[in-house]
Amino acid sequence: MSASIAIFALTQKGVETARRLVAVLPADCYVLDRYASKDEISFTSLKNIVADKFSKYESHIFVAASGIVVRMIASLLKSKADDPAVVVVDQEGEFAISLVSGHLGGANELARLIGDKIGAIPVITTATDCAGVPSMDLIARDQGLIIGDIGLIKHINAAILDGEKVPVYDPDGFLDLSAYSDYFIVVDDLAVLHKSRCGVVVDWHVHDLPERVLALYPRCLTLGVGCRRGVPADEILELIRSVVADNGIALESISCMGSIDAKSDEAGMIAAAQVLGLDLNFFSAAELDEIEVANPSGMVMKHMGVNGVCEAAAMKLANVTQILVPKTKSARVTAAIAKRI
Repeated sequence: MSASIAIFALTQKGVETARRLVAVLPADCYVLDRYASKDEISFTSLKNIVADKFSKYESHIFVAASGIVVRMIASLLKSKADDPAVVVVDQEGEFAISLVSGHLGGANELARLIGDKIGAIPVITTATDCAGVPSMDLIARDQGLIIGDIGLIKHINAAILDGEKVPVYDPDGFLDLSAYSDYFIVVDDLAVLHKSRCGVVVDWHVHDLPERVLALYPRCLTLGVGCRRGVPADEILELIRSVVADNGIALESISCMGSIDAKSDEAGMIAAAQVLGLDLNFFSAAELDEIEVANPSGMVMKHMGVNGVCEAAAMKLANVTQILVPKTKSARVTAAIAKRI
């Protein structure tokens, strides 16, 4: 499997349409065994093949009846934040129906692409697309923001569909709404959102928000970590979570994690980064020693040859000369946070 799209075909006519799609899209083609050629992946049970492949591709195109597809994927669906795109194409290739994950998964875009490639009519039923208004989840995705509670998107989109301007509190200006001034209003006072039908907060701080206010998190923070040899992931994670909680920081706003290259084989640190879903970067002692840290350590200098690891790594990742959250220590772990400008 090398493609990001899987195409499934069940009938002789459907296979012909699937082959037209494979010719113009980067896709793997799964064909019922009796119709499969040597260049296609044959299967005998659609239910089994879909269950096996559903989470392994970013997008799925079914050349089949929509009812069959609904029954095949129903038990596999998790949430609109996690599900891959699903598009249904009829066997004649006349229509491309965006069925699941129209926005975040990209099914609407895929349906349109199929239309461009083979002349199918895209069938898109998401309300914002039908009304020709922006959708908050797409705006957030396109601008690299992390969506807090995706279930709150519906309140924002509903207000837009009703013709209301949605208040947005964005103190650092991470969200560019210049193209959407008809739908959003930027406010300077967070209290405004407590009085509004709904709203959006864009911040790396944690706020106590009303139930219909959506939090969006900019990935603007970098995490530096140091530890003694053999420290388990749980101990590293405990300090990291304590640091963000004590400083009112959203964990979702941390974009990456770093340390000294002497720790590049540290299993606990590697596992902790994986749990948090962060890229883990390592720097040489010489690279870290270029950074002036707020809290130098004689012990670290003795063992690692640098004045500090966690603060220097955080600032190196953020390409800044000031630390946001200085070194915090537990018995065997240190952590610090920097902010990109």
